[in-house]
Amino acid sequence: MAGILMISAIFAGGAVSVRAEGEELITSPHGVLMEASTGQIIYEKDMDTQVKPASITKIMTLLLIFDELEKGTLHMEDQVVTSAYAKSMGGSQVFLEEGEKQSVETMIKCIVIASGNDASVAMAEHIAGSEGEFVRRMNERAAGLGMENTHFEDCCGLTESDNHYTSAHDVAIMSRELVTKYPKVLEYSSVWMENITHETDKGTSEFGLTNTNKLIRSYDGCVGLKTGSTSVAKYCVSAVAQRNGITLISVVMTAPDYKVRFADAAAMLNLGFGSCQLYTDSEPEKLPDIPVEGGIKDQVSC
Repeated sequence: MAGILMISAIFAGGAVSVRAEGEELITSPHGVLMEASTGQIIYEKDMDTQVKPASITKIMTLLLIFDELEKGTLHMEDQVVTSAYAKSMGGSQVFLEEGEKQSVETMIKCIVIASGNDASVAMAEHIAGSEGEFVRRMNERAAGLGMENTHFEDCCGLTESDNHYTSAHDVAIMSRELVTKYPKVLEYSSVWMENITHETDKGTSEFGLTNTNKLIRSYDGCVGLKTGSTSVAKYCVSAVAQRNGITLISVVMTAPDYKVRFADAAAMLNLGFGSCQLYTDSEPEKLPDIPVEGGIKDQVSC
């Protein structure tokens, strides 16, 4: 049986949470490092304070998209039509035109690689009929995950509403749900650059997507996941990295600039990979036989 061992605190029976509270490992005010398979916290700094999420909001948007794909109500090849409202989104965008059609897979790339606000809204409308209904589902999903310090007002994080907030811990929770339940998302979040094709009444043109997460190029094993930044939220990132069978989620919120955001995420990942190792129980304890009443056999083996 395989498991994760935190070597800085060894106990019988498997994974152990090591919380280094108060250590100034990072300079950003909020951060958390989580081991993905168990959800255990390795390091945290003020992880439950409510803060603005900016485009990290899109992690929940992606989660709902993949939920629909799993249910079979949505397919990668389905065509999504961009509305006038989706086109009107400011901030980071991929410049979709009103009436333009793109496949669900292309929209996912636009969201996770280039953080397209227009693509996020187009997908929300396609799935739920309106962004408002989609946001209601986002909040419902967040509640189901136990994200107690989160409330969404839009699907892309562009809003400056005081009622749009999350916490570093909650970001780690939804990141874990996304990457463990739908690891295919990492095939997209690990892409550095890719082109999409716009086909509209104006003609055909190529548009380059460049990943906003610089760690996928600078940090060994980084495969995602999502960045965010606004003047209010400052700089944040949910970074996912994999080494030697271990997946770690490093979340930084409210960093003063993009360099600190990535440096702090890397510092936590370094701590995690230095503290964790994959182990196999070579002599697993055999469970006792279980008695059965009224069955064909008197007992069954585990």
